[in-house]
Amino acid sequence: MANMFFSIPDVYSGNNAIMSLRRFSSKRVAIVTDAFMVSSGKVQDLIDVMPEASVSIFSDVKPDPGVDVLKDGAIRFKAFKPEVIIALGGGSSQDAAKGIKVTLEEHYGDHCIELVSVPTTSGSGSEVTSYAVISDTENGQKYPLVSPDLLPDSAILDPQLVLSVPRQISADTGMDVLTHAIEALVSTGANDFSNALAEKAITLTICYLPKIFVDEKDISAREHMHNASCMAGMAFNSAGLGLVHGMAHAIGGMLHIPHGKINAMLLPVVIEFNSETNDPDILACYNVCARMMSISESSEARGIQKLTDKIRSLNQQFGIPSTLTELGKSRDELESVRALIIESALSDGCTETNPRKPTVSDVNRLFSRIVG
Repeated sequence: MANMFFSIPDVYSGNNAIMSLRRFSSKRVAIVTDAFMVSSGKVQDLIDVMPEASVSIFSDVKPDPGVDVLKDGAIRFKAFKPEVIIALGGGSSQDAAKGIKVTLEEHYGDHCIELVSVPTTSGSGSEVTSYAVISDTENGQKYPLVSPDLLPDSAILDPQLVLSVPRQISADTGMDVLTHAIEALVSTGANDFSNALAEKAITLTICYLPKIFVDEKDISAREHMHNASCMAGMAFNSAGLGLVHGMAHAIGGMLHIPHGKINAMLLPVVIEFNSETNDPDILACYNVCARMMSISESSEARGIQKLTDKIRSLNQQFGIPSTLTELGKSRDELESVRALIIESALSDGCTETNPRKPTVSDVNRLFSRIVG
């Protein structure tokens, strides 16, 4: 089967990349964001770049947006009939904007809307992917949606917009970047284009994420991590992801754990699981990841061991626990959702491209390992 590698969206990066919004100064522009982006002045920063634009704002996005948010946003903008939707914020605002855009286009029938992604965290890579994660808040589940209609037309990577992100959130989202890149590299859908981007994303993350954790205002490190997030997003948009994300969607949705944090906790455990078969292709891919992290071993098994050791060391450095009980979850709560998590993880679309096909027993064992 042929691999698809998207050549869009257009990506504007670097200091003052936000100025590229000037081209919308005469347009009807809808901004999808959260309340903090309004109160912090970041929404006004966007508006100031487009002084002649007619602007409507929907700022009711909450973490892990559900269908209700998409409906409310679409209702807000129906009469306005935007020519452009700007998604301003983290992954939740990006996902919400994608859903609102598609909902409005279905309503209008013959009116196309340009989608512009302005991420304010370096993690989801949503600005360059055809993915959106929509939550079922009633059942505590997350559903990854995939459609070309969800791919933004342009992305703006301005490091000034991520300078205020707190240290711990930067660490969590940065580990999400690392997970995206590693899973894309070992995915069954990996290809030369996705591998190149994934490898560079790994090297940038390993170099610059620790620097951000030491100094949140390091603008150079922020810029490199913002770029790494975008590259990893491009990589997994083409290659797919794996079981880390399949389990993370289930666990994060049901137990309300930040997505990057649960990815970081699962990543070394799933690497070890995938490597148990001694499949030479899987081992070789993980050793590429190890080399990108400056790990050099003649033995592939030793290289993978050092890779997982390095990831656990990063987690420890960033204050990310290794088990769910360390995170404050009770064993009773964890056991009450075990069966649902296993079922949801196995049916998750991301699990399909995992290099090793997991069984119910496998996911049960992996879940036990991070329970603690």
